[in-house]
Amino acid sequence: MEKSSGNRANQIFWSIVSILRRCLFLVICARPIPHHIAFIMDGNRRYAKKRKLMEGTGHRVGFVALMSMLKYCYEVGVRYVTIYAFSIENFKRQPEEVQSLMDLMQEKIEGLIKEESIVNRYGVKVHFIGNLKLLSEPVRLAAERAMVATANNSRGVLSICIAYTSTDEIVHAVQESCEEKWNEISVLNASGAGYGLDKFGENEKDERENIVKLTDIERHMYMAVAPDPDILIRTSGETRLSNFLLWQSAYCCLYSPSVLWPEIGFRHFVWAILNFQCNRLYLERKKKQS
Repeated sequence: MEKSSGNRANQIFWSIVSILRRCLFLVICARPIPHHIAFIMDGNRRYAKKRKLMEGTGHRVGFVALMSMLKYCYEVGVRYVTIYAFSIENFKRQPEEVQSLMDLMQEKIEGLIKEESIVNRYGVKVHFIGNLKLLSEPVRLAAERAMVATANNSRGVLSICIAYTSTDEIVHAVQESCEEKWNEISVLNASGAGYGLDKFGENEKDERENIVKLTDIERHMYMAVAPDPDILIRTSGETRLSNFLLWQSAYCCLYSPSVLWPEIGFRHFVWAILNFQCNRLYLERKKKQS
């Protein structure tokens, strides 16, 4: 009987907390809300070490923190969320740790497909961003299933950067753009229409018209599925971007709370939004001047 009463009281408490949170979000929404928030989830291993937990436990606790952040984002109306889940550089860690992380990712990715998962509850489409060929087959197949299963969701977009670095993304985009341009030239030459290569370089106008354009490269970026981030949050007090969204983060608010990722909470999320709202006009003005 006492246990039942305790559970009931706990449910009432969290219901009140949820109502208060939504009321606060209504106040925050009186000013512009960011379209896109990106997270660098730093500090999982240090959290486990600080708490003297088993290896890998920090990442599991970090996943709980991630679910909370996603819930806050979608409740307040942020449409795009991007997370840095696994860098290409992380493959250099000990093989046992890499395999443990791959197993955890496969488990959590498969959880996204379940009907009661947070992405289905909020109608979120999932994209896996990066060089997916580097992943083990079970993880890659799980990622592909999750993308197919959520393809019809339309109220939000979750981009999970896995086997990703920004330099790899840029190189990939340049290679794809050059290959596309070369194929276009080949088709035109084969049809007899020509591409003006015999005259290429005669004047500055011809040169400008035949180079790969900025829009070509941006179109082939892995992150073409989302606008540039408005806020980039990195926990543990680090201010490095660690090869994450270098191309896209020129005009976003950077927020680096000192807490480790599993410790991030509601107050940090609210502060990041308020900081964005205070600096939004300044950043938009700088972007227009560029």
